[in-house]
Amino acid sequence: MIPSDMLLLAYRSGIFPMADSRDDPEIFWVEPKERAIFPLGEFRMGRSLGKVVKKDRFTVTCDQAFSDVVDACAAPRPGHPESWISRRIAASYAALHDLGHAHSIECWDGGKLVGGLYGVSFDRVFCGESMFSLADNASKVALVWLVALLREAGYEVLDCQFMTDHLASLGAVELEQDGYVKMVEGAKGPARMTLAEAYSSLVGDSAGSGAGAAAAAGEAGALPSPGKLIAQSLTQTS
Repeated sequence: MIPSDMLLLAYRSGIFPMADSRDDPEIFWVEPKERAIFPLGEFRMGRSLGKVVKKDRFTVTCDQAFSDVVDACAAPRPGHPESWISRRIAASYAALHDLGHAHSIECWDGGKLVGGLYGVSFDRVFCGESMFSLADNASKVALVWLVALLREAGYEVLDCQFMTDHLASLGAVELEQDGYVKMVEGAKGPARMTLAEAYSSLVGDSAGSGAGAAAAAGEAGALPSPGKLIAQSLTQTS
C-alpha cells in the first residue's frame, strides 16, 4: 500500500499513481503535461441531462459504498480488459477514504449500484479518479451531483486528469500542468464543509426515503425531490 502522506503529497504536487494491470504490484507516477478540469463556478449541465437529474431515476448517495465503486471502476470493460487501478492502488485509496481524503458518489437503481465515481480530496481540491456506468446516464448524474456538492462545500478545483471526448462533452477544459499546480496552491486551506455536510445541506430530508419517495412527495406539494434541489443549486451563482 502507498503511505497516505506520500500519496497526498503527490496529489498536492500534481502527480498521481497508476499501474499496468489490476494485479500489478508495481506503480508508476504520472505528471500530465495538460490536465482536464471542470470550472466549478461555470458548470452548466445540458437541458437533456438536467431532465434526467430532475426525474430522480437514480437514488444518489455519498460515501455509502466507496470500495464497491472503486471495484466497479476497476472492472474490465469493452476495449479496456486491464485497469490501471491495481489492488495496491485501491487499498491506498481505501486508506485515504478512512482518513476522510477520498470520497465516492453512488447511483442506485432498485437497490443495485449502477453507476458512480470516486476521487481524492484535500484542501479545496477534488481529484476525480474514475467513474463507471451500468445504466444510461448514471455516471453523468453522479458527476452533476459531485459538482453540486463541491460547490456547496466551497471547493475550488475539480481535476479530471486526462481529457476525453466524454469529459469534453460535459464541459471539461484543458489546463497546462504549471497552471494546474498554481491553481492547487491557490486552493489551500479547508473547505467550509465536508461533502457529507454539503449533501445534507442541499437535499436534507428529501433524500431520507430515497429518490422515488421524495419525487412523489414533491409532486404532492411537499418536499422537492433531491434531483430538483441539485439542479436548482447549479442554476445559482457560486
